[in-house]
Amino acid sequence: MFRRTFWFSTGVAAGVWATTKVNRKLRQLTPESLAATAANKALETGQRLKDRAVGFALDVRENMAQREAELEDALGIQESPELPAPRRFAAIENNRSNPKYVENPTYPTYSYNRNEDH
Repeated sequence: MFRRTFWFSTGVAAGVWATTKVNRKLRQLTPESLAATAANKALETGQRLKDRAVGFALDVRENMAQREAELEDALGIQESPELPAPRRFAAIENNRSNPKYVENPTYPTYSYNRNEDH
C-alpha cells in the first residue's frame, strides 16, 4: 500500500513539476516576453557602451593634457601666449552718401506667383 502511495505521489509531484516548467518556458517564449527581454538587453548594452565611451573620452583628455605638458616642456613654452584682440571689419561700408544706403530705400517687389512663369 505504501509503495503505491509513494509512487503515485511521486508521479503527481513529477507531473506538477513538469507542467510548471513547461508553462514557465511557454510564458518566456511569448512575443511580449521576448520583446521585453530584447529591450532590456539592448538597454544594458547601451549603458555599457556609454560607460566605456565616457571612460575612453576621459582617458583621451587626460593623455592629451599630459602630452601637451610634455610638448610645452620640450619646446620651452611656460605660459600660453596672449591671443591678439579680435579684428573688426565692416561687412558693408554703410556710407550715407552712397545712394544705395539711403534712409528709406525702395526695394523691388517680386511676385511669388508661380503661375506667371508659365
